[in-house]
Amino acid sequence: MNELDQMWSQMLEEARLAARSSGRSDVADYLDLKARNDAMRQTSVRWLLESFIEIAAEANRRTSGIDIEREDPHNFPHAGANIAGTRLKIKHGVRCLTVEAGWTRTPADGFMRGGALAIAKISHFGISKMNADLTLKPSGESPIWIATYQDGATTDADSDFLQQHFSIFLGL
Repeated sequence: MNELDQMWSQMLEEARLAARSSGRSDVADYLDLKARNDAMRQTSVRWLLESFIEIAAEANRRTSGIDIEREDPHNFPHAGANIAGTRLKIKHGVRCLTVEAGWTRTPADGFMRGGALAIAKISHFGISKMNADLTLKPSGESPIWIATYQDGATTDADSDFLQQHFSIFLGL
């Protein structure tokens, strides 16, 4: 979490406490929900990025020459909204796998459609038909990433899904 996110979290917590103490339980309940959703977003985005880093690091032990670059903060467009988050680039020769993940942070960023908690994009340089958009959706106790390909096909974006995309990146 960067400094801005930490300050924002602190300000929201102060606002929640002030709302609760002034009898504005509706505002306090909303801020509680926002805090829970933000925690799910942060955890899920961290899992996505760290999983790709772990897969790349393991592959780099077998096949040297894999470079990993992380850009944080990073903004990217998605369905008319500005998504604020992180970009991960994994490179090997001319091949590049890019993972962007985040969520809208301010009203000026717009909104995420379809009840999404967060958005991610997986892009394969030169193999655009394999690109996928990921949507973090609430599901019971913990959210799940749902991947949508350009042809409209969907699948759960679990560890096997990430490994498949890394294999595509390596050309396996």
